[in-house]
Formats: sequence, structure tokens, C-alpha cells
Amino acid sequence: MSERLKALADAGVSIWLDDLSRERIETGNLAELVTSRSVVGVTTNPTIFAAALSEGERYTDQVTALAAQGTSVDDAVFELTTHDVREACDLLLDTWKATDGVDGRVSIEVPPGMAFDTDATVVAAKRLWAAVDRPNVFIKIPATTEGLPAITQVLAAGISVNVTLIFGLGRYQDVMEAYVAGLEQAQAAGVSLRDIHSVASFFVSRVDTEIDKRLDAAGGPAELKGLAGVANARLAYRAYEEFFAGSRFQALKAAGGNTQRPLWASTGVKNPEYRDTMYVADLVVANTVNTMPEKTLEAFADHGEVDSGDQVTTRYDDAQQVMDRLAEAGIDYDDVIATLEEEGVEKFVKSWDELVETVRTNLEGAAK
Repeated sequence: MSERLKALADAGVSIWLDDLSRERIETGNLAELVTSRSVVGVTTNPTIFAAALSEGERYTDQVTALAAQGTSVDDAVFELTTHDVREACDLLLDTWKATDGVDGRVSIEVPPGMAFDTDATVVAAKRLWAAVDRPNVFIKIPATTEGLPAITQVLAAGISVNVTLIFGLGRYQDVMEAYVAGLEQAQAAGVSLRDIHSVASFFVSRVDTEIDKRLDAAGGPAELKGLAGVANARLAYRAYEEFFAGSRFQALKAAGGNTQRPLWASTGVKNPEYRDTMYVADLVVANTVNTMPEKTLEAFADHGEVDSGDQVTTRYDDAQQVMDRLAEAGIDYDDVIATLEEEGVEKFVKSWDELVETVRTNLEGAAK
């Protein structure tokens, strides 16, 4: 076992792998990561699935069968991805049981083309939940304006949700409110709150990428580069602490409601000049998830440091100072967040289209 990753887990950070493939499952690689790398969850996205389908031969039999049945491309995507998530859920079921449902989770997202359609998102989320049919699956829903009411409705139906594509503090506040509204509606409908879990996926590295670009363009202070992502996430955790300490959630907690944990996403470093573990080491704090690509996971296993525990709640003033200095340097925070949200959905849609084309190509090849 990696002692560095164990120390991270002991500090209250749930380590999730941001990757999944049938090869990882069938070769025992994912099980090995659970044992040796303290991995207690998995997140997926269309890019991950497209890469797995392109690089592996373990999908050949299922693709051939789907092609023989005349399965449509969209239905084939659904069958292939839910199969892998179902298998990963089974592999992580013991972890789910040992943590009372907190970890042992595998996330699968609704098609991103539905990001601006509330009703379609709700239908898709319920379909995925039923198809995977495992208590430890998370349905990923983007935190768009239209996604927020969908999140509430899906939670109210007793479905656990991973809210994704959160960049800004204002939108994060909306997400927490959507979560609590879902619990309140579930409670009113007689749905057990104990079985409903959620994480709020707050994206980190992309904030630095966008703000660094703007600092360079404006000739801003170079010393502010690479600071915004962590500062923004730290302030998100402060918002989390304040919100869930409030009376509205505390009443739900008394009835069995679970806290919606912050999840640090996009934690692979984009700028090679930055420490490759910075979005892990600098965001160590209890009751969080850090979902890492394998490269980041292995980097932390090799040389990551958990420096005297909590790196978040003791740094709120520093984080606020960073954001204030960025504003003084002419960085428009609201515009940055709006840009990232728009690009985030566009990237998800592009990735989904690539997945669809990959499956189409595989089906056509199998039909020949």
C-alpha cells in the first residue's frame, strides 16, 4: 500500500479514480488500486469511455452482439457504458457497505446534450439509475441553470447524484440549495433520506488555466498565476461549512439526511511548471473527495505530501486575499466563471459526440 495515499485518506480525503475501462475491471487493475492505492470510488465521462473503446478489445463480443441485434448507436452507447459501471459498482460494493454508502461509488453522467433541458435530464437520470440497478451508483448531472431543478427532482425520487461542472461560488450555492430542496421533497414523499447521497464536483485546474491566460494577456502580476484554482476551492469549502451548519439542513440531518460532500475535480495539473500534486496536496481537508486521473494518483503515491493535515480551513483569509488581488488586477471573476461553464458544457458535448462516433465505427466494423 502507498503510505502517502493512505495518509491522504487518513486526513479525510476520499480518493477516487477518474478513469474506468473494461480492461481495468477484468484484469484486476481496479481491484489492485483499491488495495494498493486507497481508491474508494470511480468517476467516468464520455472521453474516458471513448478511449477505453478505442484502445481495448474487451468490448468486441458485446459490440458484435449489439450489431447483430441491429441496436442503434445511442442504445449501444447506453448498453456499453452501463455495463462497465455496473461491473465497477459490484467491485466496489464492499467499500460502499463498509462506509455506510459514503464511498464505494461509481459515477455515470446523463448525455451532456441534455444540459439545458430539465425534463430530458430527469428522464435520462432515472433511466440510468434503473439500468445500472446498483445502490452505489451516482448519476452525474451538470450544474447548469436547467440542471438545478433536475437535480432536485432526481434526488427527491431517491436517486443519488454527483453534481458536476461547478466552477463558481454563486453556482455552488445554488447547487447546495438544490440538494437540500431535493431532500425536503424526498422527506415529504416518504423517501428514506439515509439512502440518498450526493457530491458536488467543483472543478479546480480549469480555473487556473483561464485566469492565467487572462493575466498573461493583461500583463498582470505573474505571482498570481496558479493560485486561483486552489483559492476558489478553499472558499467553496468555507461556503460548504457555513451552509450545512445552517438550520435548514440540520433539520434534515436529524431525519437522516447526509451532507453533500465537496468533490475536487479536474485535479490533473495542466501547466507543467506547476507541482504535479498541487491540486491534491493543497486541498487536503476532511469530508471531501479528490477524483484523480491515474497520472496524478501515481504522482502523489510517489512524492505527494500531506503537510500537517488540513490545508483548507486554515487558509480562508489567504484564499480571499488571492481573489481580491485578482480583482484588483482586472480579472472579472463572474466572466471567468461564465466562460468556464459555457466551455465546460461544450467540451462535454464534444466528448460525447466522439464517444458516439467511436461506437458507430465499432458497430459498423462488427456488422461487416
